[in-house]
Amino acid sequence: MRPSLPMATREQFVYHQSMDVEHSAEESVSRIAAAIGEPARTRMLYCLLDGHARTSTELALVAEVSPSTASVHLAQLRERGLVRVLAQGKHRYYSLEGTRTAAALEALMVVAVGPGNRFVPNTPPRLRAARTCYDHIAGKIAVALHDRFKQLAWLSAASTGSDSYEVTATGAQALTELGIDVEATRALRRRFAYACVDWSERRPHLGGALGAAFLKLALQRKWMSQDLDSRALRVTRNGWRDMEQRLGLRLDTE
Repeated sequence: MRPSLPMATREQFVYHQSMDVEHSAEESVSRIAAAIGEPARTRMLYCLLDGHARTSTELALVAEVSPSTASVHLAQLRERGLVRVLAQGKHRYYSLEGTRTAAALEALMVVAVGPGNRFVPNTPPRLRAARTCYDHIAGKIAVALHDRFKQLAWLSAASTGSDSYEVTATGAQALTELGIDVEATRALRRRFAYACVDWSERRPHLGGALGAAFLKLALQRKWMSQDLDSRALRVTRNGWRDMEQRLGLRLDTE
């Protein structure tokens, strides 16, 4: 009996495996935009922008929908990679998927305001003064800090991008003296430092791992305190004193 010979196989075109990558990316963007574009889901996402995790019941109140409808919305946001869920006992807590999602939401707010118009949000003055932008500081105070860091020559433009920053030798020494481990912050698997456009001030504040490290420092030193139910930050009396003495930051209080 003659041994069977292996048959030559011919490669076949499989559409979902061979389709153009760019076309796939466009479809992905379209699906994410549709997920964000529903008003109830938008309210949920912007509520989570303060970095706090919330239950579906809490987010249902924010979105002004029933708990069952909120669960459907959250499932869609999770499917699109916009939120993550953590099960703890009987509760499930939802939070933003990460810093890239937060940055995209903040950028959309800037686009929504539109060019050439001064935006005056109908939010409490304390929220305009200082708030969290996921894990870093935003608002009038954050813009002033960003400008002060540049005036002190602590930051310089990075070669990797026009809106990216590197820390100068002077800045590294000063930040270390403040209590920020610059090298450990640089080693984190995320963007180090960049200009994040502030939607209420329409000017940049400091985003990235370095911005997050400064917020952590400010909270640890009790320069700032954070609301539990909103994005608002409040600068303490000691905070104003220490930031003026250490950074030369002068800014009118609320």
